[in-house]
Amino acid sequence: MADETGARHLLLLHGLGATGEVWLPWAPQLEHRWAGRWLAPDLAGHGWSPPLPAYSFAALTERVVAGLGPVAERLGPRDRLVLLGHSLGGVVALALAARSRRLPVDAVIGLGIKVTWSPAELDKARELAQRPVTWFASRDEAARRYLRVAGLVGLFAPDHPVVDAGLRCEDGRWRLAMDPAAFAVGAPDLPALLADTDASVVLARGEHDPMVTDAQLKELGVPVVTLPGLGHSAHVEDPTAVLDLLAPFAAPGRP
Repeated sequence: MADETGARHLLLLHGLGATGEVWLPWAPQLEHRWAGRWLAPDLAGHGWSPPLPAYSFAALTERVVAGLGPVAERLGPRDRLVLLGHSLGGVVALALAARSRRLPVDAVIGLGIKVTWSPAELDKARELAQRPVTWFASRDEAARRYLRVAGLVGLFAPDHPVVDAGLRCEDGRWRLAMDPAAFAVGAPDLPALLADTDASVVLARGEHDPMVTDAQLKELGVPVVTLPGLGHSAHVEDPTAVLDLLAPFAAPGRP
């Protein structure tokens, strides 16, 4: 754990297809439960973050590091980063905590990270990455597609402000803000990522998450938390339950 006299800054990283806006409903609780700053950037090719020439976990991580530049420069000698990432964002969080990055990462919480990928699943992802951008005649059509891609169906209404960040309107037509090529990021090497960090790591999943099992997470040899009654997007379904995972790493003076 970090020296308690230092501040802890929280970095929230969204999953594939979503944007940093997905964390905004957390703001009222973070105001009371997190003493330090918190940031929720868009990953490359999502929201307002420009696309990459090619997608890899390393390239996605480099973009986040570049965005953290001004923040990192202001960190004090005892300040620490706590990273919470969902799905794809969880993998990027682990990559950010690599020793070679030399970032002062105190802890990583990876939520809903898909551990096992079949050849068929990887083929499907590559096929999706090669599809051209789909255009929609109305915002409502595009919004419903966005909610499906981001795994947020039933969690936000199509007209919710959080959805706006995932959409773009050009010449009266609508599309998703996400670069389809991001689907080709591939499967992460989680054992290697875990071996390359000195940060405290917790891997969590919703009890009903179809993308990863408890057994798969436990094979990785780090603490595993199962969130009862929740699915893949547990951070949206029950923000309090996921925020509780941060409690051991919160700055002093907050419950």
